[in-house]
Amino acid sequence: MRPAALEVCGSGGQDGAMMAAAATETAGYRAEWRSTGVGPWYSGWAHLAFTSLSCWAAIAFAISRIRHPSWAELATFPLGFLIANAAEYFGHRGPMHRPRWPLESIFRRHAVEHHQFFTHREMSYETSRDFKMVLFPPVMILFFMGGMATPIALAFYFLVSPNTGWIFAATGVGYFLTYEWLHFAYHFPPDSPLGRLKVVSLLRQHHSVHHNPALMSRWNFNITFPICDRIFGTIHPEKPIRVSNPSASL
Repeated sequence: MRPAALEVCGSGGQDGAMMAAAATETAGYRAEWRSTGVGPWYSGWAHLAFTSLSCWAAIAFAISRIRHPSWAELATFPLGFLIANAAEYFGHRGPMHRPRWPLESIFRRHAVEHHQFFTHREMSYETSRDFKMVLFPPVMILFFMGGMATPIALAFYFLVSPNTGWIFAATGVGYFLTYEWLHFAYHFPPDSPLGRLKVVSLLRQHHSVHHNPALMSRWNFNITFPICDRIFGTIHPEKPIRVSNPSASL
């Protein structure tokens, strides 16, 4: 697969020609990916529903296991949120943008496919079948929950208290679902009811900078809330470039 065209400065005519060429390349890649990467029975809305309902079920189960928590144990909620934000940041900055064994498939899916399908100038879905390029496949829910959240939750459970383990589990799954929902929202057309929400609009601006192919490996790695981006100095200093606003048939 060819890498997406880099942002290049030049004269007005040259810049316009390069933008048109980049848009054509993105459109061609999208058409190719849709013909080979999306099965005939795929439903974007069903995919979103499965992710949401399975996460809600896990959150509800974890909360149901909490018994008379102390204030100290409840502090696991904000602590878990910060741990999840750091995991999002380092996971995105690391294997999602740098191929590392045995996670090369995650790099290919994100840095190669997702970033070529959605660039800073072509951020929006065109149909609900494009949701597959944003939402993690169901198997990845097991990877993130089983490979990342569960070991930490077990450590809290056995080393601190059962309540802290269940609280962290609920927080970790809740953060993952927040990640999926917000990332899903960023790629809606900006003039849609969802895209016009103030929080979505502000966070989309942060994320659209990351989708500039020339900047994606260095800046704006937090997908949800740019806490670690602020801490580690990876918020890009310039304002984001205006993104396309197609009328999507979702």
